[in-house]
Amino acid sequence: MAWVMVDIEADGPIPGDYSMVCFGAVIVEPGLQRTFYGQLRPISDRFEPAALAVSGFSREQTLAFPEPAPVMAAFRDWLAAECAGRCKFISDNNGFDWQFINWYFHHFQGENPFGFSSTNLGSLYKGLVKDMFVNFKHLRKTRHTHHPVDDARGNAEALLAMSEQSGLRIRWD
Repeated sequence: MAWVMVDIEADGPIPGDYSMVCFGAVIVEPGLQRTFYGQLRPISDRFEPAALAVSGFSREQTLAFPEPAPVMAAFRDWLAAECAGRCKFISDNNGFDWQFINWYFHHFQGENPFGFSSTNLGSLYKGLVKDMFVNFKHLRKTRHTHHPVDDARGNAEALLAMSEQSGLRIRWD
């Protein structure tokens, strides 16, 4: 089993009507060396300029990105190669990130290799410290840049720090 920290950037609030622009993933383990990055061509004509601006890409740039199906196939294959057994999805904002990854996998690959569940990093931290009014972001080492690999790496660093500080058991292969 492997924990996979995921971060996505999108040009709007929901998949289908709007598009996932890019995403990154990091296998949560010491060193955080195993990463994946994908850019995806928009799937609809709709986009919100403010949402797209967060990604740092223009609409014209995203229109030149690869078609989503082969990118999602490459991600599926990477997960199969990098995760012995089951891979577990975790992110800072799984309500947002999960909906896009899940929708894109089901729409373009027919299934989601993560299954039907995800874990929220912020909620995990709140439970560990027993305080609903704190966040984990001070545990990141990598600067939050909105490049999804940087952001996933910083969140994975935070999860590893939580494990070290609290004794939280994280099993990786």
